[in-house]
Amino acid sequence: MFASYRRIFAAPGTVAFTLAGLLGRLAFSMAGVSMLVMIATRRESYALAGAVSATGVVVTALGMPLLGRLVDRHGQSRVTVPSLLAAAVPCAALPLCARYGAPVWTLFVCCAASSVLPNLGGMARARWAYLYRDDPAARQLANSFEQALDELCFMAGPVLAMLLCTSLFPEAGMLVSVALSGAGGLAFAAQRRTEPPVQPPVRLPGGGVLRARGLRVLVPAFLATGAVFGSMEVTTVAYADSLGQRPLAGGVLALMAAGSCLSGLAFGLVRPSRSPAARLVAGVAAMAGLLLLPPAAALSGAGLGVLAPAILLAGSGTAPTMVAGLTLVQEMLPARQLNEGMAVVIAGLMIGISAGSALGGAVAQHAAPGTGYWLPAGAAALALLITLAGFRHLRTPGAPGTAGPGNPVEAVAATR
Repeated sequence: MFASYRRIFAAPGTVAFTLAGLLGRLAFSMAGVSMLVMIATRRESYALAGAVSATGVVVTALGMPLLGRLVDRHGQSRVTVPSLLAAAVPCAALPLCARYGAPVWTLFVCCAASSVLPNLGGMARARWAYLYRDDPAARQLANSFEQALDELCFMAGPVLAMLLCTSLFPEAGMLVSVALSGAGGLAFAAQRRTEPPVQPPVRLPGGGVLRARGLRVLVPAFLATGAVFGSMEVTTVAYADSLGQRPLAGGVLALMAAGSCLSGLAFGLVRPSRSPAARLVAGVAAMAGLLLLPPAAALSGAGLGVLAPAILLAGSGTAPTMVAGLTLVQEMLPARQLNEGMAVVIAGLMIGISAGSALGGAVAQHAAPGTGYWLPAGAAALALLITLAGFRHLRTPGAPGTAGPGNPVEAVAATR
């Protein structure tokens, strides 16, 4: 496995931008838990902590596509550095406001202002797409590797954040997250030789990436997939709490990320013989089927000992879905719109996570323990219906071939 993945790092500079992006994504995975613990501890209100965190998610989801469009027009480095500098002051001010009793509105303002940060994961995938624009097998390896890194970050980040906040002081996790975000972002921007060149702008009627019909299928599909993650997290915490084993909830959720990480690495080794659209449908179908295991385990009354392996298996269906979906974005859009397209899809995922969390919390509050596990299963089934209904638009993506420069008709074809 490692020998196969080693070949994607043959291109000069790939190790450097991967490590830099890893720091930034680890910071992102720490931020949510760090903010919740910090505000809940200092202000003694989980409701306030949740509201401030939700504000950050909404602003991030709205701002990410706009930043992605700027990256496409001006280049990754020219946008990443100013956005990091602009977010530095509110990022530093937020823990100070929480600690020293500033008015509540300052928490919302600082959180919103600090949430407009570049999407390092999307920009890293854009670099892989450019470097291996003529090698579909290498692109699948790279996308699978990126998905595995995402899962590793979301396994380690919350644990590290909780450790810092509880063993040092409540603001420690947030401060480390800010430092890692700045260091990772600046180091990523410094890797200029792997940065995709800016393509000359082409004026198109309507302009936006959502003119690509395939993307109008992917965004709701990813929104439903996000609801899988959001509802799974809340439901697992509530179910473990109902058994008097709430401290074990984090470990059980880490198993889902671990299953996704392993399946993502294995998926990258499979030589792509079918189209990305067919791989997406297969991935979503597997995810929908495997997500029937957690409700069966939870409602059987067997406890966390049976639920844990069920969640591990359920997690193995998510990475192939994510990898195939993001590969489709790379193929259906021209290079000049790739960062914006990635950002739009990830924004849909984030909105889905927020909606899934809210719905999962409501079900956990009013239904029997474990009932909420039907929510991720239902969300996965919805994602499958969406992809099947829009399959013809996914099968014939807008931009023929791959997302690389040099195709003189790619910008026009992407809008058909």
